[in-house]
Amino acid sequence: MNGTPKKAVSSDTLTIPLIDFSTFVSGSPQERLATAQAILSAFQTSGFIYISNHGINPQAIKSTFSLSAKFFARSQAEKESLGWQGPESNRGYSQPGREKTTDLTNASDIEAKRAEEGADLKESFEIGREGVEGWPNMWPTNSHPDDGEGREFREHMLTFHDECKGLYVQVMKSIAVGLGIEERWFDGYCDGGDNTLRLLHYPAVSSKVFKEKVGTVRAGAHTDYGSITLLFQDTAGGLQVLSSSNTYIDATPIPNTIVVNAADLLARWSNDTIKSTKHRVVQPPAAKGAEEVEVHPARYSVAYFCNP
Repeated sequence: MNGTPKKAVSSDTLTIPLIDFSTFVSGSPQERLATAQAILSAFQTSGFIYISNHGINPQAIKSTFSLSAKFFARSQAEKESLGWQGPESNRGYSQPGREKTTDLTNASDIEAKRAEEGADLKESFEIGREGVEGWPNMWPTNSHPDDGEGREFREHMLTFHDECKGLYVQVMKSIAVGLGIEERWFDGYCDGGDNTLRLLHYPAVSSKVFKEKVGTVRAGAHTDYGSITLLFQDTAGGLQVLSSSNTYIDATPIPNTIVVNAADLLARWSNDTIKSTKHRVVQPPAAKGAEEVEVHPARYSVAYFCNP
C-alpha cells in the first residue's frame, strides 16, 4: 500500500477508509504491514472499513444477489414454509415484521421499542454450515424455475459461504499483523462453525411510513456480536454508521467493494481498543436538489456474520 488509504466515507466526525486488500494478500512484507496497520487503525477509530480487490469473484457476488432476489420473489407461503425451526437455529426464512434489531437485551424493553418505532422493514434468509445436528439449513425446492431451481440456489450459496470464510480468515490475519502478534493467532477461532450467510431484502416502502411513526427504520441501530461482518451492498443505499459525535453518517455503496465492520467479540478480544460501532439501515438519502420520492425502492444486501 502506498501512502494514506483513500476515504470511502469522510465527515468531520467519521472517516472510513477504502483499502486495497490485495496489498495484504500478495504484497511485499512492507506493503502487507502497512495495509494491516491501516486496517487496525480504522477498526480502532470508526470500527469500519471498505475493501477493494478482496478476491471474491464479482460474478459470484452478482449471482448471489440475483438468486436472492428470485428467492424473495416467491410467494409468502413458500417462504414461510422455510422458516426458522427455533430461535437457536439461525437458519431459514424470517418474515417482515418478525424482527426489531436493537442493542437492547430485556424482552419487555424490546417490545416497548417495537411498539414505539415499529418492527424492522425487512425479510431475511439465513444459511449456516451443513451437517449441524438438529439445525438443518432450510433449502427451497426445485419446483420454482424462476429462482434457478433449488439445487442451484443451494450449491451456489454454500460455495459463496466458503468464499466468504476464506476472506474472513485473511482479514483476521491482517488484524493480527496490525496488532504485532503472530499472523495465524486467530486461525483457531476462525473455523467457521457458526458463521452465517444472511440474504436481506428491504421491500419498497412508502415515504409516509417514515413520517407517520418517528423512529421507523429499515433495520434498527445495533452492533454485531461476532468478530467481524462482511457486508455486500446493492446501489440503493441506506446504511448509516454512528460517528464520534453520536450522529449517524451515510455509508454510501461503492461498486466492487465490501464493507467490513468489527463486532463485539473482536472488541472484547482487543480489550476494547477495537470498536464495535453501532449502525442501522434507513430510507435511502435523497439526492441534492431532488424532489422527495413517494416510494423508496427495494434494497438488497448480503451479510456474512463471522462467529466467532
